[in-house]
Amino acid sequence: QVRLVESGGGLVQPGGSLRLSCVASGFTLGYYAIGWFRQAPGKEREAVSCISRGGGITNYAGSLRGRFTISRDNAKNTVYLQMNSLKPEDTAVYYCAADGPTFKFICDMTAEYNYWGQGTQVTVSS
Repeated sequence: QVRLVESGGGLVQPGGSLRLSCVASGFTLGYYAIGWFRQAPGKEREAVSCISRGGGITNYAGSLRGRFTISRDNAKNTVYLQMNSLKPEDTAVYYCAADGPTFKFICDMTAEYNYWGQGTQVTVSS
């Protein structure tokens, strides 16, 4: 059974940090580009970041570059999203998604992602 499971969300004060994890099972993560997305209440889902299957290519939403860092450990079938200097506007449900399988070493935040996790809540508030 193909699954993506996010974890690491929670309540954090403005300026704080969180590291989200996305663990894949039922397929080999190394053949997939992975994206992180988020959806705040009353807003449309937006792309946050993506990483190519080998980890060599990363992309970020412009406003998040410099605060968020995506990485992956294919041996652990896990992708991470390190979020620093968090702001109240970062509050959302964060989802990871897989795009593939692919032989390409690219990632595209606008691609049609095949598999999605159930999401993890991130709340930034004092």
